[in-house]
Amino acid sequence: MNKLTLAGAAIIVVALGAYAVTRSSEQTAPVQETTAPAEGAAMVAVTLPDTLSPEGTMGKRAFDAVCADCHGDNAAGKMGIAPPLIHKIYEPSHHGDMAFQMAAANGVRAHHWKFGDMPPQPGMTRADVTSIIAYIREVQRANGIN
Repeated sequence: MNKLTLAGAAIIVVALGAYAVTRSSEQTAPVQETTAPAEGAAMVAVTLPDTLSPEGTMGKRAFDAVCADCHGDNAAGKMGIAPPLIHKIYEPSHHGDMAFQMAAANGVRAHHWKFGDMPPQPGMTRADVTSIIAYIREVQRANGIN
């Protein structure tokens, strides 16, 4: 082979290599877009206990009437609105029952989550909150939070 043929072959090899590299980068899988969960979506998956105690049953009714609009069905939280109560942060050793009583009576300043402050819940009696606590604690136990 003469020098001209070798030079031409080399140019073709380089061109094909460059084409292959650019072509393969164009054919990579498209980047999948991830979307954030919608506002109001449940924040955690909650397993319900098979049965609730009588006080837990009353507490569920009270929770559904007063708390679920913000804290979600079964206390699973709502994205962008309020945190889940079925979460390790709210286990009895970190947020005892009195913390729930005080939150309902006085409201609470945001400190674990960025949802803003929780307002007081007027009209809730200590007995109402005690029933709600019983419900929350039973659901927490069903989810391994003791």
